[in-house]
Amino acid sequence: MTLPEYQRIQTFLSREAGISLGPAKQTLVMGRLGKRLRATNCPSYDAYLRLLNQDSEERQRAIDLLTTNETYFFREPKHFAFLAEQAIPVWNNQETVRIWSAASSSGEEAYSIAMVLAERRAKSWEIFGSDLSSQVLSAAEKAIYPMTRAEKIPKPYLKRYCLRGTGKQEGFFSIAPEIRRFVKFSQINLNSTLPNVGDFDMIFLRNVLIYFEAPQKKSICQRLLQQLRPGGFFLVGHSESLNGIVEGLQLIQPAIYRKE
Repeated sequence: MTLPEYQRIQTFLSREAGISLGPAKQTLVMGRLGKRLRATNCPSYDAYLRLLNQDSEERQRAIDLLTTNETYFFREPKHFAFLAEQAIPVWNNQETVRIWSAASSSGEEAYSIAMVLAERRAKSWEIFGSDLSSQVLSAAEKAIYPMTRAEKIPKPYLKRYCLRGTGKQEGFFSIAPEIRRFVKFSQINLNSTLPNVGDFDMIFLRNVLIYFEAPQKKSICQRLLQQLRPGGFFLVGHSESLNGIVEGLQLIQPAIYRKE
């Protein structure tokens, strides 16, 4: 991959997803896209880039490969402790609670939230998960995971809300139907105008902003905060901060904000 070709890929991902690829990512990009060159019989990255301009399905595959989707169940446990012990009691008098997992990847975050709500809340609730990648959303909707992914799930939740696979599904587990029916997923580009998703009491936007420059961070937060009800909670990753990016938020705990 030549430097001009890499710069064109940087431009492509910035245009399609608003994500900035630094100069140190060139080797990573080659590793992820190299398989697609072989699969599409493209002799060079230049030829593959031309294909991306013509083929919308391949364009989506490239976006799927280039967007990072690292996730696991109950990642950053203090956030789930906050949800269980402090947020849910605030909503006691509400008939319905809505929570948005705004970068849900393959569903682990959304289903972790669902387990806490199923355990702690008697009244109605629903989870909305979204991601840019159609590939990970497909995995989220299937809700089937290798048993190795279960190690972070608290044992009572694992027993109550997860089903161990047998036969052909040996070595896997699935999320129980009584959890899945309250969780819906949709493909959304957070860097574009949002569809009508309704209002939420809590929004998880964790480990996403680190991939964007300051103007994109501000725009994304402003879009999402328009969907957050007054008094609602906005969560980012522990390595992220909204200081100087958006106004109208009160810091409650590290990486947990409340809309004024």
